[in-house]
Amino acid sequence: MGEAPDHDDESVLIVRCQEQNHQAFGHLIDRYSGTVLNVIARMIGNQTDAQDVAQETFVSAFKSITNFRADSRFSTWLHRIAVNKAKDYLRTQGRRQEREIFKPTEDDGNDPIMDIADERTPEHGASDKQTAHHIEQAIQRLSPLYREAFVLKHIEGMEYEEMAQVLGVGRDVLKMRVYKARIKLSQELEWLKEDL
Repeated sequence: MGEAPDHDDESVLIVRCQEQNHQAFGHLIDRYSGTVLNVIARMIGNQTDAQDVAQETFVSAFKSITNFRADSRFSTWLHRIAVNKAKDYLRTQGRRQEREIFKPTEDDGNDPIMDIADERTPEHGASDKQTAHHIEQAIQRLSPLYREAFVLKHIEGMEYEEMAQVLGVGRDVLKMRVYKARIKLSQELEWLKEDL
C-alpha cells in the first residue's frame, strides 16, 4: 500500500496539478487565496469584484500550470497572473494608467507612510480602524502603476527582484514607483499624523 503524498510539499502539489489533479490545486488555492485576493482587492479597490478577479486568476493558473517551469517561485508566478488579471479588470473599467518619466535613484530607506504606524501608542487603539480606512482610501487614489508597486512592496513584503519578475519591470523603475507612492501617501496623510 503506497504512502499518501505530503500535501504540504508545494513541489508535489504542483506536479499533481500539472497532471490536472483538482484536489491538489485546491490545496494550492487554500494556501494562496488570501494573498492573491489581498493584492487584487488593493489594486482594484473593490472587494466584490476582487473575488471574481481572484477566481479568474486561479482558473487561469490551473489552465496554464503545465507551463510553470519552476524558474521562479510558484507564488511569484501566481502573483504575476493575479496582477495581470487585475490590470485587465482596470482596463475594462476604463481607468487610464499615468505615463511616467523615470530617473532611476536609490531608495534611501525612508518610509514616510510607515511613520504613521510607528508613532502609534495604545491610547490610539480606538482610532485604528478609522486610520486603516483613511490609508486604504489613500492607496486607492494612487495611480495603478504606483498602487501595484506599493502593494507588492509594503503590503505583500516582496523584494524588488521578485516584484520585477511579477510585473516585468526593471528594479530601478519599481524603486522609483514605490518611492513616489510613499511620498504621495505621506503628503496625503500628513493631517492624519498630526492627529495621532
